[in-house]
Amino acid sequence: SPVSPIKYIGSMFKGTLSVIPVPTPAIQSNYTQQVYKNTPYSKERELAPSGETGNPVPVKVGDASPIKYVFYVLKENRTYDQVLGDMPEGNGDSSLCLFGKKITPNGHKLAQDYVLFDNFYVDAEVSADGHNWSMAAYATDFVEKNWPYNYAGRGGNYDFDGSRPIANPPLGFIWNYCQRAGVSFRNYGEFMDTGKPTLDLLREDAHYCKSYPGWNLAVQDVFREKIFEHDFDSLVAKQNVPHFNTIYLPNDHTSGSSKGAYSPIAQVADNDLALGRLVEHISHSPIWKESVIFVLEDDAQDGPDHVDAHRSVAWVISPFVKRHSVNHTMYSTAGMLRTIELILGLPPMSQYDAAATPMWNCFQPKPDSTAYTAQNAIVDISQRNAAWNKEAKQSALFNFAKADAAPDRLLNEIIWKAIKGSESRMPEPRRSAFVKLSPVKDDDD
Repeated sequence: SPVSPIKYIGSMFKGTLSVIPVPTPAIQSNYTQQVYKNTPYSKERELAPSGETGNPVPVKVGDASPIKYVFYVLKENRTYDQVLGDMPEGNGDSSLCLFGKKITPNGHKLAQDYVLFDNFYVDAEVSADGHNWSMAAYATDFVEKNWPYNYAGRGGNYDFDGSRPIANPPLGFIWNYCQRAGVSFRNYGEFMDTGKPTLDLLREDAHYCKSYPGWNLAVQDVFREKIFEHDFDSLVAKQNVPHFNTIYLPNDHTSGSSKGAYSPIAQVADNDLALGRLVEHISHSPIWKESVIFVLEDDAQDGPDHVDAHRSVAWVISPFVKRHSVNHTMYSTAGMLRTIELILGLPPMSQYDAAATPMWNCFQPKPDSTAYTAQNAIVDISQRNAAWNKEAKQSALFNFAKADAAPDRLLNEIIWKAIKGSESRMPEPRRSAFVKLSPVKDDDD
């Protein structure tokens, strides 16, 4: 039978088996040297990452930064082309754009007013490893080996997002690093899929907002943002805003074509409006002149993108960001975390963020503290799915009670058809943003 086309990011992994002669000691030495040459990590890079003197992003751990407050916003599962592919300033394919300027006016405005990244890649494949990567710059061996088994429907539980100790990094997540370094922190919704934080550390009153919902696609992100505003304002009044804040805005995941649920367009527009209002509120606060907002998706999960299925949207918003700029530097989830760590004075959490490129070149020493004004939604963020068609029937079988419990490939096809039409065919995911290394030569070659 003909080979089925690859339609899912998990199917892109190809297993290999190499049979080689038992190497001599000299060849073993060559292999070891080649491994060190191939890895971007080095102790020198860990202690002194790339940067420039005087930049708001310090060149080494412990150096001072004029930025005192970091807001780290996590969203769900979109590629670059799906959202910003219609921006002519970047490397986009508008034919793959599902949620363009009409649906995400704030995402577009923030990219225009601050900096547009068109070469940013998530390190994760799906949400199971995506939340670990986003909060620890690393996913354990247990996570990486078990999520394909779980996602393929071959058994196992969703033992991720801090819900099972074996899935957690030995030294913890970024919140643990903050605690050890004496950096205050607060969490809004992340690792709270069941309503309460999965980690003991986050259950302390000072470390999370009890009224902020975790994963629940029936709750609009604009509602989440209002809760954040109220909590944030109370902390500002007490001059007690934590220096590191994680904020979960998950609704750009969408509920597919589930009848009665918010439509994909409505949910992405709701997510966009919430982000715009969040930035507006923080930028009108007394601490804005010392703040930065980082925004990324936990993964890009199979969505169409003409460069790579891992290429995703990211925003950095701050008075210290180079305004109206376009940045083509290749950045990653780990690089964003490395930037946050350097600002807060935290060490890297893994070899991945230790080796990653910090996002220093989108920052400038001289601040521009102009506040942001949120763009109103152009589409109806309360629109519901009304049709009972093939896609609605498929969506009715999906479990949206947990992140990624729905089959991802099918969900992406349903979202594509909801925007592009039921007869339209979703392009296959691509994997092309990598460098092919030359094979190692031994003494017998």
